[in-house]
Amino acid sequence: MLSGEPRSGCSIRPSISAFTSHLVPKENQGVSSCMKYSMFVFNFLFWVCGCIILGVSIWIRVSKDAQEDLNIDNSLFAGVDLLIAVGSIIMVLGFLGCCGAVKESQCMLLLFFIGLLLILILQITAGILGAVYRSKIDVVVNQTLLETAKQLQSTEQQYQTFQMNFQKFEQENLCCGLMSGQQDWGTNFNTQALKACECSQSYEKTDFCVSFGRKYIYKKTCGTVIINYLKDHMIILMGIAFGLAVIEIVGLGLSMSLYCQISRK
Repeated sequence: MLSGEPRSGCSIRPSISAFTSHLVPKENQGVSSCMKYSMFVFNFLFWVCGCIILGVSIWIRVSKDAQEDLNIDNSLFAGVDLLIAVGSIIMVLGFLGCCGAVKESQCMLLLFFIGLLLILILQITAGILGAVYRSKIDVVVNQTLLETAKQLQSTEQQYQTFQMNFQKFEQENLCCGLMSGQQDWGTNFNTQALKACECSQSYEKTDFCVSFGRKYIYKKTCGTVIINYLKDHMIILMGIAFGLAVIEIVGLGLSMSLYCQISRK
């Protein structure tokens, strides 16, 4: 064999990697379709939840019928407004995540990541502050109940709806007043139309009631009922917060993984 004759299997044969690189479109190299569409589905559901929260909150805020059916007065409008803000933020983040995944936009994915990360940080901070200042939270709750009790004593017409609804709350939970029993009602305690703290006939001779003047009234204060309710449902609230944190972490992982894959394209 002459020295100038090429050897078999020489370098002029195209390599397998060079050949297969022409079969895969460049725009799909480095981006996982599974990751891309998982990100889209995740954020679409996220966006739908935001739409539901926003729609229901606006309906409650503007509909007088909804406010009457749900026993919502002016004191609860702040919570409804907060839900409107939360729903709007979730919608925006869901939109950024969906479009960022479909368009493979690093800018949108980065905005989604930053927004979700800020929410997670605020959520963790709120949990830490709640644990540290738990005793002060109890004081704030008691102070809020005392302020609310003043509405029971008021003779102004604007508080009549609240007083009627609270009287129904007393009947449903077998309780009287907020912090000081019948004293929380002031002069309204003797108003026949309200029947404040008055026991129903089926409970008059039970341990739930005590004789007071010419009628029987409930012994337990409604403030105790409310505080016990909050304590009993604290575990549920913690579970919801933990579940949301897990969902947020999944969203952060998906968005950053897709962002890095697009960068390597």
